[in-house]
Amino acid sequence: MIDVVGVWKSYRSGTRMVDALRGIDCRIDRGRFAFIVGPSGSGKSTLLYMLGALDRPTAGKIVVDGQDLMAMSESAQNAYRREQVGFIFQSFNLISNLTAMENVLVPFLPRGVTQAQRDRAAELLTITGLGNRLDHHPYQLSGGEQQRVAIARALVKDPILVLADEPTGELDSKTGDEIYRILRSMQETSQTTLVVVTHDRRFITPDDLVLEIQDGRLAEQPEPAGGNGDGNGNGASAAGLESPVRTSE
Repeated sequence: MIDVVGVWKSYRSGTRMVDALRGIDCRIDRGRFAFIVGPSGSGKSTLLYMLGALDRPTAGKIVVDGQDLMAMSESAQNAYRREQVGFIFQSFNLISNLTAMENVLVPFLPRGVTQAQRDRAAELLTITGLGNRLDHHPYQLSGGEQQRVAIARALVKDPILVLADEPTGELDSKTGDEIYRILRSMQETSQTTLVVVTHDRRFITPDDLVLEIQDGRLAEQPEPAGGNGDGNGNGASAAGLESPVRTSE
């Protein structure tokens, strides 16, 4: 489903080049529940955003469902994000003047909403426990309820991939437990591949794939021989790097 090969991400900080990711290689099989974990600043969210084509690597390749994201045009990447990927963010990102139903239907608004899409949105909100709050606005909902709306919005287009960045980061532990129960239930039903960035390992089960990032590299992955820099802008490019892919098995 997802192959990440030799991915580097570098950016300039003052006069220095900083490597946020350093030769990441991994594979996530279709239908897996995967976690990206690691300390703050390790590159977790950077990798997640690249899987969603919200950011581009400095070097390397990312292939999702047979699609080379780096070879896509900007318009193709926009279509990929709009039609194939569902996003769940820590801050919910709901539109305040829209109802719960309308927020779920946001991905379809530019092209018009069909009755089938409305029915699907209502179904997802009902599954997440909000069937009696379809017409409520975000300010009328608790944090957990707002995150349920965000989950329904991510799934309403039947995406091949759902990406969640600290989805329970602004919620209390009890509400966080409920959110993960909903995520697992819906992921198992739809068999969508779900990748979550989190600091909280208590939600991880033995069946989950865990990708632990430390200092821009996967734990247990060897120190890369080449790269896009040594932290001071003096390294060689890794654009042609061919590396073995770590599997989820």
